[in-house]
Amino acid sequence: MTTVRDRIEAVVRGGVGYEAGLDALTVVPAAEVDPILVDVLHDAFTRLWRGGWQPVELHRVVARNGTVTHAHLVTDAVAAQLRRFPRESVDERWLSQADALGAHVWWRDPGGYLGDLAGRWKLDRVAVLDLVLTLLGILAELPPVEVLIPPPGTAARTAGPRGRVDHRLLDRVRALLAKAESTAYPAEAEAYTAKAQELIARHSLDEALSAARDDAATVVPFARRIGVDHPYESEKASLLDAVARANRCHLVWSPEFGFATVFGFDADIDAVDLLHASLLVQAHRAMARAEPPGGKAGRARLKAFRQSFLVAFAVRIGERLAGAAKAALEEAIRPTGPVAEPGPVAATDLLPVLAARDEQVRETMDRVFPRTVRARGSRVDSREGWESGRAAADRADLGTGG
Repeated sequence: MTTVRDRIEAVVRGGVGYEAGLDALTVVPAAEVDPILVDVLHDAFTRLWRGGWQPVELHRVVARNGTVTHAHLVTDAVAAQLRRFPRESVDERWLSQADALGAHVWWRDPGGYLGDLAGRWKLDRVAVLDLVLTLLGILAELPPVEVLIPPPGTAARTAGPRGRVDHRLLDRVRALLAKAESTAYPAEAEAYTAKAQELIARHSLDEALSAARDDAATVVPFARRIGVDHPYESEKASLLDAVARANRCHLVWSPEFGFATVFGFDADIDAVDLLHASLLVQAHRAMARAEPPGGKAGRARLKAFRQSFLVAFAVRIGERLAGAAKAALEEAIRPTGPVAEPGPVAATDLLPVLAARDEQVRETMDRVFPRTVRARGSRVDSREGWESGRAAADRADLGTGG
């Protein structure tokens, strides 16, 4: 005998026609369908949480493959998952993402969730079933990913202490980048962004030396997935890669999911995340000022211009960031007097310290991604876009003032 769960799973798998399956469920009383449908939804989300997906990532990919409304159901699933476990058994990064999404239990009880959902969003019965079944289809297509954060219910365990993230410094960097993004004057944007990069570079080198001096602490690298939105995802991923390399991080791009996994030490990954987000804002603003007129006749030209602009912007930013990182390193190891710096690791020993940390990051990346394919470079079909992108990158100078 065919059960309600069988019918639901047949619709999700495509074993029956979607419309026919949806119609068959609408004639069954809600009291019979809804609890089972909520259980199937819970099972689908549990599989993905255990399979490495994090709240913000799953919210993004569902919105990408479905609609914003489907993504709202992900937020509700996050809240439902947290309710099942003691707070101390949930990793703080998972909790932070749940807070960022605004996840909270607003419905009265799990069994009445779909009814409360219909009332809250003013949806009829068919619309609610269609919404949930479509979401289940999206979730069913998602494979497991690398587990970077322990799922809820697993006491947060790490292989060692995290890097020394100075939250006051990050607040200063955020403030500087916000000013760089908001000003209409390129010279001001340069100054604000350059100062932010200077603070980041100095802090990163200080953190590396401090960790090397502290024999009691074994700081280990971590990984973080950073979303890259369409359009022009590959070009934007190239910019993220340029920022990552300049800040001693390594990146693996997963275009099918629209995110990149950045490997590095916490302080460096924070810097990459902040700088990349700010540079995207600055790049889009500069591109809007420089791009040729669109319209039907110029649509292909406009697309080629934008792609070439973003590629050039990423290449030039990478060059400038590499120069800024080199200048910061030279300043750090430059002798300042006859007395050596105290402690087991002097500033002149910074190069081997950085080399050792880079090896740790690479080993972590190879362990998580034992097989990767080198990405093909993006095509440049617009000289106008290329030159405009390089010029914009020059105006977004990320050096230490040079």
